[in-house]
Amino acid sequence: MNGKVRLGDFLRTRRSQLLPEEIGVPTYGERRRVPGLRREELALLAGVSVSYYTRLEQGQSLNASPQVLDAVARALRLEETERLHLHDLARSAAGPVRGRRPAPERVAQATGQLLEVLDHVPAIVTGRRSDVLAWNPLGHALFAGHLDPDAAERPAERPNMARLVFLDAHTRDLYADWPAKARAVVGNLRLVAGQYPDDTALHALVGELSSQSPGFASMWADHRVKACAVATYEMRHPLVGPLTVTQQTLSQGQGPGPGQNIVVATTAADSPARTALALLAQIGRPGDPARPGTLADTGRPATTG
Repeated sequence: MNGKVRLGDFLRTRRSQLLPEEIGVPTYGERRRVPGLRREELALLAGVSVSYYTRLEQGQSLNASPQVLDAVARALRLEETERLHLHDLARSAAGPVRGRRPAPERVAQATGQLLEVLDHVPAIVTGRRSDVLAWNPLGHALFAGHLDPDAAERPAERPNMARLVFLDAHTRDLYADWPAKARAVVGNLRLVAGQYPDDTALHALVGELSSQSPGFASMWADHRVKACAVATYEMRHPLVGPLTVTQQTLSQGQGPGPGQNIVVATTAADSPARTALALLAQIGRPGDPARPGTLADTGRPATTG
């Protein structure tokens, strides 16, 4: 899908999600043939002509100024992350993009050092496409104890968190509110796809998930974008039971590995979740026969999709 199509799809989808009554547009009780706002209504709110907005939505106006894009973003009631995403889409639509498959990502030295000191907190390093580039033992035990702990070290076999969330039964069962986690994953992928329109590996991942998961395809078509920053999830771990964790994404985008993040899972002090993590750390010590990572521990197949 080229940049013009992505820009047009985003604008049409978000326009269809705006209800006239929610933003004070009178309908006078008429029956409307289209969901959401009409083009002329959106153009009026943005302060541009209907013909100009129509060309923008159809990918025929490729030199929209930042001011016009910001006006359209305000009319669409976009949040800041979504506004920046609109600008990314407009840039990719303005000229041809050369598709290329980037070299395998490597963990930046500073990121690796930070991971080493987080030995008492579950932590994983993810790349721009949500591939797991590294994890500490507790991060592996919490998020993917049914997988080979050394898989992240082999680029061709690295687990992918988006793929796990949508295609792996273990990971799906791990989240009590799986739809909330799934929407966060899709929103972040949408954001990254706008930032890296020439990443063919990323687009291949989106195509794979769209074809294999109806849930992903539906959420992807919604065009919601969301930066993964802080979110609280109720997890149901097969070894230590339920625990509430706050997942925080620490961006390492300014280092030598652009798009890399460290995802950490923290728990409230003196909480049952903190105790559960301490137990998981004890179980996961090397040499312990109950160490997570074997099929016998989880009682379920390691389906990674």
